[in-house]
Amino acid sequence: MSIRIDYSNMIGGAAGGIPAEEWMSSAAAFENAHAGFTRLREGGKVGFADVVGDAALLEQVESYADSVTGRYADVVILGIGGSALGPVALRTALSPSGWNLLSDDARGGFPRLHALDNVDPVTIAALLGRLALAKTLFIVTSKSGGTAETMSQFLIVHERLGNAGLTIADHVVFITDPAQGALRPLAATLGVTALDIPPSVGGRFSVLTAVGTLPAALLGIDIRSLLEGAADMARRCDVARASENPAGVYATLQWLADTRHGKRINVFMPYSDPLRDMAAWFVQLWAESLGKHTADGESVGQTPLPALGATDQHSQVQLFMEGPEDKTVTFVSVSDRGMDVRIPHAFADVKELGYLGGHTLGELIDVEQRATAGALAKRGRPNLTINLDRVDEWHVGGLIMLLELATAYAGQLYGVDAFDQPGVELGKQFAYALLGRPGADAARKEWDTLPEPDSRWSV
Repeated sequence: MSIRIDYSNMIGGAAGGIPAEEWMSSAAAFENAHAGFTRLREGGKVGFADVVGDAALLEQVESYADSVTGRYADVVILGIGGSALGPVALRTALSPSGWNLLSDDARGGFPRLHALDNVDPVTIAALLGRLALAKTLFIVTSKSGGTAETMSQFLIVHERLGNAGLTIADHVVFITDPAQGALRPLAATLGVTALDIPPSVGGRFSVLTAVGTLPAALLGIDIRSLLEGAADMARRCDVARASENPAGVYATLQWLADTRHGKRINVFMPYSDPLRDMAAWFVQLWAESLGKHTADGESVGQTPLPALGATDQHSQVQLFMEGPEDKTVTFVSVSDRGMDVRIPHAFADVKELGYLGGHTLGELIDVEQRATAGALAKRGRPNLTINLDRVDEWHVGGLIMLLELATAYAGQLYGVDAFDQPGVELGKQFAYALLGRPGADAARKEWDTLPEPDSRWSV
């Protein structure tokens, strides 16, 4: 079992990439980045790379999942951002295709999984209207217990369960900070089970905690193998030489491409339908972690863009090939898909069809990925390929850890804190003020200084 990165198309002027001598001379910068992250990790400030080996957290999840096995037809995540993106990516990657559309028998008795990751009333009313509440478990995920969107969803669910005469504790579980925030005391009041998000793990880095592992376990996914794959990648990356550290390779190449060669956009393009939602998860991870102001006020960070191969060869690749030279492309390929479909021989006299017979769909999608990577390189558009032997728990865990560590290292290289999100706070404070949350008086005063809409600029 292995995960490999081929970055041949990121190196050298012919591919529009990073000169080999520049790559070699970046070793010292990565050593400093690795040391900076190690200090955060050893100081207990950043724990995402260590929770994968925490037996107590694993036992907490497995014990709860075992206690509710067979009780629910539907599980609904109430959460936003990393609270939903990670669990959905795991469901798509590690459960059979079209999981929520399968019959109970085809799902082996495991529940469907839904994520309410927004507060649009159309979506929420539709889902709640078709669920059998007596057979539904709601996972409320908020580290602080103060996320307005998630808490609004919880209040609605709380009322509906009560109106249906159902016991809240039988249909709700909290995932939150073990000691702080609004949900801990509320859990005690309601008798609701509460699982832990370690204080040292932020939301977008939390998929390998109960945030992701509880929904996965409820669906019958092997979370032990998931965590083992992540732990193996963490061990591989525990080295200060970038050329031997997969996450170091990824972080340093993207940082060089951005800061020295104007590659401001990082396209993440798996050639695998099971990994399509991993792209959305990566977008939040890379964007919210690295899009920051440095200490001297400089705005930094690549813009991540999700794509799916081969689908987006027919929508976005034209831009990648001939549009602005401001992108790198990260392909994710899969060696063994676990199944294949043969393309029949037919219409041999039709040149557009005849050559396809005898090949397979797996062969076709692999060739499409290699051809697209080669074409981009030929046009001077740098790209690299992360290859997984297969899409299973071990490899997906390793891929997640690779990308999380790369993000942490990139934060050090850019000179920003990859684990905060100050840029979203002002919008939150304005929302609190407009909704009348106590303590938001200062935000309300600042809001009131904004200019009124000008009719001249409306059409």
